[in-house]
Amino acid sequence: MASQKLLVEGIVQGVGFRPFVYRLAKDMGINGNVRNLGNIVEINIDSNFDQFKERLVNELPPIASINSIKSEEIPDQNFSDFTILESDDYSDGVSVIPPDVSICDKCLEEIRDPNNRRYKYPFNACTDCGPRFTVIDSVPYDRINTSMNEFPLCDDCLEEYKEPMDRRYHGEAICCEECGPEMMLYSNSKLVNTDDPIKEAAKQLGKGKIIAIKGIGGTHLVVDAYNKKAIQTLRDRLNRPNQAFAVMSKDLETVEDYTILSENEKKTLKSRERPIVVVKANKDYPFPENLTGGLHTIGVMLPYSPMHYLLFDESESDTLVMTSANIPGEPMMIDSDEIINLEIADYSLVHNREILNRCDDSVVRFRNDELSFIRRSRGYTPTPVEISDNYDINDYDVLSLGPELDVTFSIATKNLVYPSQHIGNTNKFKTLEFLKTAITHLENILKINDYDVIACDLHPNFFTTKLAKEYSDKYDAQLLQVQHHYAHAVSLMNDNKCPEAVVIAADGVGYGDDNTSWGGEILYSNVESYKRLASLEAHKMPGGDQATKYPARMLASILSTQYSNEELERILKENYSHLFKYGEKEVEMVLKQIDANLNVGLSSSTGRVLDSVAVALDICGERTYEGECSMKLESAAYKSSNPIAIDFEIKDNKLITSKILKDVVENYINGENKKDIAAGAQIAVAKGLSELAIENAGNVDTIGATGGVFYNESISKTCKEYITKNGFNFIQHKNSCSGDGSVSVGQAIVAKVKK
Repeated sequence: MASQKLLVEGIVQGVGFRPFVYRLAKDMGINGNVRNLGNIVEINIDSNFDQFKERLVNELPPIASINSIKSEEIPDQNFSDFTILESDDYSDGVSVIPPDVSICDKCLEEIRDPNNRRYKYPFNACTDCGPRFTVIDSVPYDRINTSMNEFPLCDDCLEEYKEPMDRRYHGEAICCEECGPEMMLYSNSKLVNTDDPIKEAAKQLGKGKIIAIKGIGGTHLVVDAYNKKAIQTLRDRLNRPNQAFAVMSKDLETVEDYTILSENEKKTLKSRERPIVVVKANKDYPFPENLTGGLHTIGVMLPYSPMHYLLFDESESDTLVMTSANIPGEPMMIDSDEIINLEIADYSLVHNREILNRCDDSVVRFRNDELSFIRRSRGYTPTPVEISDNYDINDYDVLSLGPELDVTFSIATKNLVYPSQHIGNTNKFKTLEFLKTAITHLENILKINDYDVIACDLHPNFFTTKLAKEYSDKYDAQLLQVQHHYAHAVSLMNDNKCPEAVVIAADGVGYGDDNTSWGGEILYSNVESYKRLASLEAHKMPGGDQATKYPARMLASILSTQYSNEELERILKENYSHLFKYGEKEVEMVLKQIDANLNVGLSSSTGRVLDSVAVALDICGERTYEGECSMKLESAAYKSSNPIAIDFEIKDNKLITSKILKDVVENYINGENKKDIAAGAQIAVAKGLSELAIENAGNVDTIGATGGVFYNESISKTCKEYITKNGFNFIQHKNSCSGDGSVSVGQAIVAKVKK
């Protein structure tokens, strides 16, 4: 009787898949074998073929998933038992290592059990939990190909590792205090003599000290979230005056004490991915005002590593600030020597396991009670995105490099796109080098070493564009430059398996086909191509990027189309001169600059309009971090109980944003409540964009929303309600970021549909 060979693709390495197959075969009385073949798993069985495949799919381990099973009949192998064979590194299949996931309940019980040999051990893991992506160098996922190779297993761990019925069977990250990594505490670069580094670190946190803690995929700077002085010291040392800090609380009950949580938010906080979830603070919010920089929201996560739980077990505080340890704009630190010498921290709690793949915390927010990624990284990377079967794709292998800020890259092969972890701001040298290193790591995991297409942004001066040209030459590959908002739109459409849509693309900036800055666009796309249908009114940006950092300049420009020079100068000097860096003299200079068209590129950016509203209401006068003014505007509007009605006007397929700003300014000067004006202005922009899309939709019945502006819950909600009320289907991102983190995914898909 013939046997069958099964080739299984998906997340089938590092998840206990082979022992699962072994136990399943034993339970069914099947003989054969299983082994890793580089990127896939090969299974040979001698009987019960259909029932075995059915149970294989339906009874998977917690973090495993199957993309495809290919089966073929083979001659009878005369199997006498079922065995697990040594791995082989040859395969042309497409699979991937799973993401890092939070500690499982069984491992957590062990580190809290005084009678267990892993009691208080901060690196406890099994096949159901722990690090994966951050410790692997290449496939197959065997210990020799991970940073755990530096820690040979002790006899007790080796016994577990070799026992197919044990949950640690071939768990490549397993270890114990006898054979695994260890924690060390440093102060001023000197090793602290202590038997319990975590307990001592918790003690120092209670004294208001700043601790740099090396974790699974990077390093956090940690302080007590209730200690105003410690938070301010951290801000001063980081030169981060206003940007909100994320926190970690010891359990969900603690989070419920200071936030307003939906059921979906609770579920996400407790999920094995353990992202930071941006949620609303409640009236009992107990933290100092300098924690979140005046926002109505706070980024919260729950412990995800054994070390986190042990730290809270020793800490007097139930909530700690956990912010990435990096120089602004540069990658998060992962090297122990660098962390130990970090002057920002008073103490450094590090370990001796190498982090091979840096991976920041993921960040999500719910809009319209639907999850939206702000940053898709730890817990999700490198899980692939499937290209919709609505699209006719080619067989190219593609590398796409994203834009310049909030960069991810993606590798596409067959019908899958693999987005990278968060990379960051690639106009910084160290971040650009991190991008190159991360590309090499993902290539090793995917076993891809050649490309047909290199995709990048349309902007000629982005470092990613220049790097794309280098890769294009290196691989003799086609260079494909994709317009920024077109890439956004395609990522959104793929999330929703949508063949065509009219898309509202609203963000801070994207290089347009006409060589101006776009950011408030109505696009039509069928994925293979796109057309710009309408946009916001374009305005001059006096001083270029200076108008972004100091948005009072942008306000002056937008209002210049509504007032005479004399009237505008009077309004600005009487009400807003304190928001110009050099006061009234700068007001005069900026108006002359606008009038003379000196260094005033055009922009149709929604972000710049919202920043200008924030300035007009004296909510925010300087951007010290990305999106600050717009985020503070949203927080002010959130507190409104009676939004002021502000009309919008569409003329020549343009939303006249200068009219909206004029109404905002006049309401403000007349003494109306700034929170109500803020709410009214957001509604006017949202409805105006929605109406612009509806007027240009033609026979298309689906309208989508993409871009960083749609992290704003009020704007997203208003657009959805307005669009659906007018009979259209409304779509938003599901498995990708609204912001620039999705651009590389869109670029890759555009390359995959090109003929």
